Amino acid sequence: MDTSEHENFRDSIGTITEEGKRAWIFPKKPSGRYYDKRKLVSYVLLAFLFLSPFIKINGNQFLLFNVLERRFNIFGFPFWPQDFHLFVVSMIIGVVFITLFTVAFGRIFCGWICPQTIFMEMVFRRIEYWIDGDRNKQRKLDRQPWDAEKIRKRVLKWTIFLVISFLIANVFLAYLIGSDKLVGYITDGPLEHLNTLFPLIIFTAVFYFVFAWFREQVCIIACPYGRLQGVLLDTKSVVVAYDHKRGEGTNGRKSFRKNEDREALGHGDCIDCLQCVHVCPTGIDIRNGTQLECVNCTACIDECDHIMESINLPKGLIRYASEEEIEKKVPFKLTARMKGYMAVLFILMGLLTGMLFLRNDVEANVLRLPGQLYEHKEDNVISNVFTYKLVNKTTRDIENVRLKLMSHKGHLKLVATSESFVVPGQGIAEGTLFIEINNALLSGDRNKIKIGVYKGEELIETTTANFLGPRNFN
Repeated sequence: MDTSEHENFRDSIGTITEEGKRAWIFPKKPSGRYYDKRKLVSYVLLAFLFLSPFIKINGNQFLLFNVLERRFNIFGFPFWPQDFHLFVVSMIIGVVFITLFTVAFGRIFCGWICPQTIFMEMVFRRIEYWIDGDRNKQRKLDRQPWDAEKIRKRVLKWTIFLVISFLIANVFLAYLIGSDKLVGYITDGPLEHLNTLFPLIIFTAVFYFVFAWFREQVCIIACPYGRLQGVLLDTKSVVVAYDHKRGEGTNGRKSFRKNEDREALGHGDCIDCLQCVHVCPTGIDIRNGTQLECVNCTACIDECDHIMESINLPKGLIRYASEEEIEKKVPFKLTARMKGYMAVLFILMGLLTGMLFLRNDVEANVLRLPGQLYEHKEDNVISNVFTYKLVNKTTRDIENVRLKLMSHKGHLKLVATSESFVVPGQGIAEGTLFIEINNALLSGDRNKIKIGVYKGEELIETTTANFLGPRNFN
């Protein structure tokens, strides 16, 4: 076969017809050892997804991504705007981790961990199998006129899809605004919080559109991660692959015939049953090689193993393998590229760990009051006025907090409050203070001073500020 003809399948995607219309996919219901493992992983991850907003660690929501208030909780650790650098490092670690796994194991993330795949294949698709039946029954129902049976099944399925989409939207909202606030809104009634109800309806509509209609197109068209395959994968990456050496033989594929010596005739082990194509949720033929649409879901592996077992041929015609393993029988090993990614990952994780250990529960910020210069008082004392802001990153109140001048001998006086005060949990304490220092202790017109934040006698944070004084002309 001419190479250009063999590769022309790459000129289009399996979900679009030659006329440019949507080709609806009716995949066969998968089964097998990999599918059973994927179900186990998927339901654990679904439980994690639905429970995470309602789990508290030291009063902090386990996962929170409150973009509007710029508050984030990662595994119970609260991140404030002042901790944005920690959040950025965490996100970079996530990107490097996924990149490393893509280089080593292809789109294993898509097939096993991606929420889109989990919801589509383990929730919505299984409901569809329950209501509409397997592949052939779904195809028949699709061609069937809108009689009572089709209307009943469509209304039932779409209603369940809508309810699940609404449930997912609520959980998604809990990640954004916090589970406590969401439960409060539900208790108060939706009409009391219309500004939250409308986004909830929009989220529900988006999820319903994705899982009821757009479906696999998200992975093929919308998701940028699939495009990274062409950059990240190489001949040493382990992917879901068809062993064309074994499958094609010397004389190509041929349908199975009982008691036939396929090896003597030069035929490969592939009997061209098309079951790997029928079970694929993105409608591709894995025998054409690595493709953009493949999400490494392993459905074709299970189906092919079942066929091989039924005709007494070795399993593994389709399996996790690299191109080098199939072509040269080279086993998987870490490449210099993978080791480089691992080194970067370990360095970033070490950096994040160190930054987390050095992170304080209180963030202090002291700034000179804008537009104010120094004041020269009696006995050659120079006075500056400052504003202070203390951010409590914990859920508990921090009591008996005091501010002390550490770098110079002088006086620090708070305005309109006592010497000690309380910083509320996950809150802010702010106000104005005066600092007075004898001019003899200053070195020029701009002096860096150090201020300590104490809880009782315990130093919990330090900060610096610029103190203005008279210019020294000596």
